[in-house]
Amino acid sequence: MLKRAGSLLLCLVLAPLLAFAQQIPAAITADPAPDKDFPASTEAPDIMSHGARSNAVFFLASGKGPHPVVLLLHGFPGNEKNLDVAYALRRAGWNVLFPHYRGAWGSAGSFSFSNAIEDTQTFVAFLRDPENAEKFRTDSTRIVLIGHSMGGFMAANIGAHDPGISAVCMISAWNIGAEMREPMNPKRQELFWGASLRLAGTTPQGLLDEAKANMAHWDYVDWVPLLKSRPVFVVESHDGTVADNKVFAAALRKVGSTQVTEQYFETDHGYADHRIALQIAILNWLQTLGPAK
Repeated sequence: MLKRAGSLLLCLVLAPLLAFAQQIPAAITADPAPDKDFPASTEAPDIMSHGARSNAVFFLASGKGPHPVVLLLHGFPGNEKNLDVAYALRRAGWNVLFPHYRGAWGSAGSFSFSNAIEDTQTFVAFLRDPENAEKFRTDSTRIVLIGHSMGGFMAANIGAHDPGISAVCMISAWNIGAEMREPMNPKRQELFWGASLRLAGTTPQGLLDEAKANMAHWDYVDWVPLLKSRPVFVVESHDGTVADNKVFAAALRKVGSTQVTEQYFETDHGYADHRIALQIAILNWLQTLGPAK
């Protein structure tokens, strides 16, 4: 009886651990089998956006494909680039395009929020170009937008207004319009002043003025009706964006969306101590959209 009781206790202890282990995608812990004809690779295409060259890195999955593709959008100014997520997605069979907006991180031209919106549209057009789709073994009918912070705002904006986008993932998405309706505070001032040092062709006051002038049009909750028929993953953390994220997810459910997923992590805006957890969450969500090739 003591033996049986001990075995039962061991099962009770191990069951949650085994269940958790089963939820960890293989792409987190193992590389895919090499493909000598179509190996995984890293390309660096120049993408022209409104006459200026945008730097980009294209992570190509192994295998002939065509592979579904993620457009991975960084924030303002983009100190956290989420490249660990890009590598995990590539191991899982997804191509990942990681570009820089005009005026950001060596891309030509001037940065502005309006320019970043235009640039994101350009990046989607690049993925849909038949020559690029063939060259990079990409399925241009399966484009998923994943954006962090300001990138989450961009993903919601372009995803809402482009019905050809398959799905949208917003990681601690910054709601520019909603924030601009609030009084100025030291945190916002620090953000704009610090970010502008890393962005070309702009000033802190110029960016603040632009955001304030467009606050009526840049509230992502207004785009909910345009997204209700597609999968949306709202990822939240313990930061200044969580309230807006929750309002957005609740608004999606209110208009009848059955494809909204919401997940909260007790961590900072950059997910500094939850990087693997973030990768797992995104990979598990992408799996619900259908398998990669």
